[in-house]
Amino acid sequence: MIRSKQIQRPQLVLVVDDHEINRDAIGVILEDDYEVIYAENGKEALELINTHVDALSLVLLDLMMPIMTGFEVLDIVQHDERLKSIPIIVLTADKSAELEALQMGAADFITKPFDMPEVILARVGRIIELSEGRALINAAEHDRMTMLYSRNFFFEYASRLYHYHPELRFDAVVINIEQFHSINALNGREFGNEVLRTLGDEIRCFLAETDGIASRIEADRFEIYCAKQPDYRAMLARFQERVNRISPKVKIQLRMGVKPWKEGVDPVLLFDRARTACNLVRGDFQNPLMIYDEELRHKELMNQRLLNDLLTATVEQHFRVYYQPKYNIKCNPPRLSSAEALIRWDHPELGLISPAKFVPLFEGNGLIGIVDSYVWQEAARQVAEWKEKYDFVLPVSVNISRSDVFDPTLEERLISLVEDNRLEYENIKLEVTESAYTDNAKHVLDVIGRLRGLGFEIEMDDFGSGYSSLNMLSDMPFDVLKMDMKFIRNIENSETDRRLVSLILDIARYLDVKVVAEGVETEGQLEILKNGSCDLVQGYYFSRPLPPEEFEKLIEREIELASLRKE
Repeated sequence: MIRSKQIQRPQLVLVVDDHEINRDAIGVILEDDYEVIYAENGKEALELINTHVDALSLVLLDLMMPIMTGFEVLDIVQHDERLKSIPIIVLTADKSAELEALQMGAADFITKPFDMPEVILARVGRIIELSEGRALINAAEHDRMTMLYSRNFFFEYASRLYHYHPELRFDAVVINIEQFHSINALNGREFGNEVLRTLGDEIRCFLAETDGIASRIEADRFEIYCAKQPDYRAMLARFQERVNRISPKVKIQLRMGVKPWKEGVDPVLLFDRARTACNLVRGDFQNPLMIYDEELRHKELMNQRLLNDLLTATVEQHFRVYYQPKYNIKCNPPRLSSAEALIRWDHPELGLISPAKFVPLFEGNGLIGIVDSYVWQEAARQVAEWKEKYDFVLPVSVNISRSDVFDPTLEERLISLVEDNRLEYENIKLEVTESAYTDNAKHVLDVIGRLRGLGFEIEMDDFGSGYSSLNMLSDMPFDVLKMDMKFIRNIENSETDRRLVSLILDIARYLDVKVVAEGVETEGQLEILKNGSCDLVQGYYFSRPLPPEEFEKLIEREIELASLRKE
């Protein structure tokens, strides 16, 4: 097979000289290899440069001309970001002018008269080749969106600064834009690009005032390697204020992590730790800055230990499921109605670990589904065991996380869970955190709707935690609204909280769903909830979360009370 050669357009060269004979002489030398255009003076040359800025490979520029000299052209070109990348070779018979021209940005010089054509061709070819090579490097070196360094060049330059200039005690700074994918989705990609360009521009302005380099590493993550700053909160506030000016209608929230310089720690490790700090304040709008210190380092090491031990904990059953009872307070006395399954980690070396330490960690690393599955299996087995032992069915609530909702095997797994343990669907209640409904809401609503259709009772957990809007409630398939405990905490002393609780109870009555109040600890709280017609409560007033063997005492007591009621 014969392939045709690609026809390439000759490179464009501009020859500027006020003497026609000189223009012709250069033209004759170049015309076989290049496309040549001409200008008689500096003014005409600038017009042609601006016209052909994207096509010009080289300018051959005489220095001494009427109307506008070559020196003036050089000065204008070197101070124009659009033009300064075009290489210029000066043409001069005055050797004393060569140094000044080179200092002003000329790439090379050719002396008059033009008596060595081969040398001229060689110099022209070399300068064009160097310029094009530099253009390719520059394209790879910089992120086109922000003109900050690209990832690879950034870390190469940071490494060189670290190794060759140890006196520069630079800190690592990482900046992220909260929920950037949502900003793009809601406002369009061009708006998102404007946010990136604006933040990149402000970072370049910042670097113009201090020592350092910066990069847009990926998507919405920026990294800055810079001299220690006196106030990192002020630095973040500066960037935040700049992006706030983009649009008064769009909330753009930045977060920042900082790892201060430490002797012997190279830039790669510094930025790893700065990213860790930045990730730990994800979603924390009140305190979006974290500086990595020894305490955080110990926490990071602990987190890694927990991640490493997760699978062993499931296989060797180091996780334990506790149960906190829910009481129906519409009865007098209140009756044990159901329970919530809560995870604990009885680590063989670290002791009992609170879920507050490992659940957010596994959620952030996409591993929470492993823990959820463990709890489902244990809870279903326990419900079946109590049913067999006491002839008493106690429904148990288990958590469904956002990652579970997006598991295509979720329905199949839950059906098997019920059938394998010979339970009814209503024996396992599914708690879905309110915030889960805001992440791809249509998919979540479809999945939850199908589970509810099978017979599972759906509880919306942490209602009122600040995510959903009231107009979404009518679309959400759920049977029980679980009130966030922060509303209960101060209802005895706060009129505002009492009114909010009353409002939530009114909403539930309107939607014809039950309400569970979490965190009930005092008789006063219980009475207020009773008077408001709350259905169920859980909290330390009745019982802390209990291991199965202790919880059985509550079941036995309930069976005894039921027997007395029959008599």
